[in-house]
Amino acid sequence: MLKYKRILLKISGEAMMGDMAYGVDPSTVDFIAREIKVAVTIGVELAIVIGGGNIFRGVEASLKGIERTSADYMGMLATVINALALQNYLEKYNIPTRVQSAIEMKELAEPYIRRKAMRHLEKGRTVIFAAGTGNPYFTTDTAASLRAMEINADVILKATKVDGIYSSDPMKDPSAKKYHTVTYIDVLKQGLSIMDSTAISLCMDNNLPIVVFNLRDKGNIRKIIEGKKIGTLVRGKDGTRVKKKDH
Repeated sequence: MLKYKRILLKISGEAMMGDMAYGVDPSTVDFIAREIKVAVTIGVELAIVIGGGNIFRGVEASLKGIERTSADYMGMLATVINALALQNYLEKYNIPTRVQSAIEMKELAEPYIRRKAMRHLEKGRTVIFAAGTGNPYFTTDTAASLRAMEINADVILKATKVDGIYSSDPMKDPSAKKYHTVTYIDVLKQGLSIMDSTAISLCMDNNLPIVVFNLRDKGNIRKIIEGKKIGTLVRGKDGTRVKKKDH
């Protein structure tokens, strides 16, 4: 019995580079593809939003002199590179995959069309959403929240390098406390930097749960889907989920 039937997996660009300082690490992307294959094989409808920080970060570039809007568009193009790389590895494992881009580039990807994305998922195809929301000043975290709402996902799985949300950075503070469950409000009030405030607020307004987990631990995606307590669950106080109807 699966706890979640349709999920939105958020993968950062940094996750694509593994232990490298820059770019796409083939062995890491291969591992991610195998983890995704397990989820798809057991019957989950899977959509992915991918970042581009391993190649280009718009905010950082804007601080160094590039005009912010242009820098953000450059960052969106980096997400397309990552999406194509992940698609390549997924298809090596015979996972039907479609890349949909919020910025039209028909030679490389489909344009983002919500109904088409829904049909792909219903037919068992994995959909990778690239280019964020297609708008500057919005992060790929916000894109993940937005796309999750649009496709009526049951949950957002936020893949990170640590095994959940902590009171402080566990890499720097050995006394950092891990939260097994936390509310959206607490995330915002305490400044727990798992997703930006716009993304968290969007999930809170629509009561969409978020599971923050370590992508590097083999089998974690499957365990979460099966309802095992992995990572940290972010939800409202009552934990209910109101599903929207597909019109």
